[in-house]
Amino acid sequence: MTSKDNLEISGMEARPTDGTGEAVELEAPADVAAQSEADVEAVRKEAAEWQDRFLRKAAELENFRKRVDRERAEARLLAQSTLLSEFLPVVDACERALKAFASGAGAAESLDQYREGVELLHRQLLDTFNRVGAVAIEAEGKPFDPHLHEALSRQETAEYAEGTVITELLKGYLFKDKLLRPAQVIVSARPRAEDTILP
Repeated sequence: MTSKDNLEISGMEARPTDGTGEAVELEAPADVAAQSEADVEAVRKEAAEWQDRFLRKAAELENFRKRVDRERAEARLLAQSTLLSEFLPVVDACERALKAFASGAGAAESLDQYREGVELLHRQLLDTFNRVGAVAIEAEGKPFDPHLHEALSRQETAEYAEGTVITELLKGYLFKDKLLRPAQVIVSARPRAEDTILP
């Protein structure tokens, strides 16, 4: 074996040599236990950082959820107060009508005033409905539409085509193109042919 190889083989082991043939002891790697402890400490530190990030993000999410809930409640209150303010003139008109009846006019005059007052209230309510986006569904004379109408009964008649709304019992309304309440109607049915008796 040459000195170039710097290895001495004794038995089955190969040991490094210093070039003169003398065996040199290998230096033990840095303390393995200390390295392991450092690795564990690094992992703990990283885990603590991730846990801190997680807790911060969870707190941010909880704050966001609370803010959205608060904003939703405020929006609901605003919508309700806006709608109620639209009906205040109708309430005022009712109060004026009640005061007029309390003044005690004649019976015929009272009845006319009552009718006019109810007509005025009805107009004000319809105007208010239109302003907030609620519109009446036209039903009478139209084909029955199960998405807009609720059939309470069928009536045989030859005057209308089969499936036509012939009577509106309760007006239906749409709100912003969504059904608020279906119209309750009576729908036409084809009359049954009379039984004929053959001689």
